[in-house]
This record gives sequence, structure tokens and C-alpha cells, in this order.
Amino acid sequence: MSYLLNALGLLIELAFNAAVTLLLLRVLAEACRADFHNPLSQFVYRYTNPVLAPVRRVIPNWRRINLAALLLAWLAMLLKRWVLFAVTGMMPGVAGLLVLSLAELLDFALMFYLILVFAWSLLSMFAVDQRHPVLRLLDAIVAPLMRPLRGRLVVGMIDFAPMAVMIALLLARMLIAAPLLDLGMRLALAR
Repeated sequence: MSYLLNALGLLIELAFNAAVTLLLLRVLAEACRADFHNPLSQFVYRYTNPVLAPVRRVIPNWRRINLAALLLAWLAMLLKRWVLFAVTGMMPGVAGLLVLSLAELLDFALMFYLILVFAWSLLSMFAVDQRHPVLRLLDAIVAPLMRPLRGRLVVGMIDFAPMAVMIALLLARMLIAAPLLDLGMRLALAR
């Protein structure tokens, strides 16, 4: 029976994580002013706009941060965690569920950025067309993290800035997200 629960849990995680990925891409693309005419940006806007349009009427952007998309991403993580608890037959505490979903969103965002920086640095090693939509979107999203270190960690012909950013993201996952996840789980299971 636990094999079936594991498979169901995996499918639930995949479905909710796909939605959160689209919402985070929307937040990052707007915050970094990615090219709206990029086909990938068009895809993200087309599939997130029906859900975001009603919420954006109530919750406006703050500077360039799409607060409505962040709220929906957090609610998706909250619903995902609640469904996963319900599938196992547990009823978590509300405070723990709120903290746990916020910590999961933070951890997901840090891991997402880590993957984007890795993909960007990997693609920069090859002769890829700089006008390719994937590379343009990656460059727009990763550039704000790389800008402070650009050109400062170069040894010979190798730029170690992406590695430093990835280490900083990993440390943030270990020192910020992991303790919040532990706190949220303790609060959720405390009854």
C-alpha cells in the first residue's frame, strides 16, 4: 500500500511543482524585465495570466515584484502540503502548515535559481546562438545575481562567479530554508 501512496505523492508533487515553476518564472521574468517578445516569456504569460488576472486586481505589484504570483505560488505549496498530509491520513496544525509551505516555497525558489544558474553557466561553455529564446530568458533571469561578481572571480580564462553564486544559493538552502522546513514540520506535527 505504501508503494501506491509513494506514487500518488510523486504525482501530486509533480503537478503542484509544475504550477509553482510557471508562477516563479513569471515573477522572475517580470522582476528582471525579461524580453516580453521571447516565445518562452509568451508561453509563461499565456498560461499564468488567466489565474493571475483576477488576483492582480486585488493585489498590485510592488515595484517590479508580482505579489499576486508569489501569493498563488505560496497557496499552491500550501495546498500541495495539505493534500500530501491528507493522503497519509494526517491532519497538520494550521500554523505549521503555513510555515512549512512558506519554507517549501523558499527552498523551491532557491533550488530553482540554482538550476537556472547551473544551466546558464553550462550553456555559456558551448557555442550556442545568443539569440536563442532559452538563453535570452536564462540570461535575463540570472544576470542580476551574476552582476555583482562579474569579472571579479576570473582566474586565467575561467570565471568562477557562477560557482560562487551556486555555493551562496546552497548555503541559503542549508542555513535558511532547512531550519524553516524543520520548524514548520515540528509545528505541523505537534498536536
